[in-house]
Amino acid sequence: MADSDDKNSTTNSTLLRGLSILQSVSNSSRPLSITDLVAELNLAKPTVHRIATQLEANGYLQRDPIDKRFIIGDELQSLSLKIISNASLGAPRHAILEALSEEVEETCNCTMLDGNHIVYFDRVECNWPIKINLRPGSRLPLHATSSGKLFLAHMKPRERKRLLNAAQLSQNTEQTMVSPETLEVELKKIKAEGVSYDNEELLKGMVAIAVPVFNNDNKICFTVAIHAPTTRHSIDSLRQFIPALKRASAALASSYCDSLSDNNE
Repeated sequence: MADSDDKNSTTNSTLLRGLSILQSVSNSSRPLSITDLVAELNLAKPTVHRIATQLEANGYLQRDPIDKRFIIGDELQSLSLKIISNASLGAPRHAILEALSEEVEETCNCTMLDGNHIVYFDRVECNWPIKINLRPGSRLPLHATSSGKLFLAHMKPRERKRLLNAAQLSQNTEQTMVSPETLEVELKKIKAEGVSYDNEELLKGMVAIAVPVFNNDNKICFTVAIHAPTTRHSIDSLRQFIPALKRASAALASSYCDSLSDNNE
């Protein structure tokens, strides 16, 4: 019986250490090396190396292609999306999004950062016959979306530069900004105003507006956005919804992001 207890204790300890490693990598704004993790977690180097290698082998961590340090892997990103999209946990969030959609009479969505893309994890469709079909789980480029540009605007300059220069930016429409230098100018304006726009940059005939949802640490949890066809709205006419978007953002932060931060303290 004692041997069984010892084995369970070892398993639990390894599990908790693995979770600590995943949490450190997830919270970091830069890739982490084994040495970084050892210093941060105060664990033995062989232990960190063994667990991190196992997490990498199972897709929860992966190596940054530039410096081979650890970043979050596809399996961890998938798990995060499933958790944040969980219907029961997300009920208050979805209710806030429904209220916003009813007020503005357009489709509203929430997105989170997923590597060099954004991913929709909640959405409320408007009742108009003309609408844009982008379902939860859709992954879209950062540089061509209102929500994606918000995430870029609030990144550290070094991280943003790394993302924008990693590969050629896709020219989704003739309006898409594909020059990192042009984008930098736009992103400074977005951060200063706290509002981001998509002026037919992702899809021709679609415009969008988005604001960030911050947590207690003043970091973006996710974004909330409105998008509409140009037959109903222009960028200028979407501006009338900024107060409604900001109210929704505050409500989302209070009911969702703040509770997440409290649970992590």
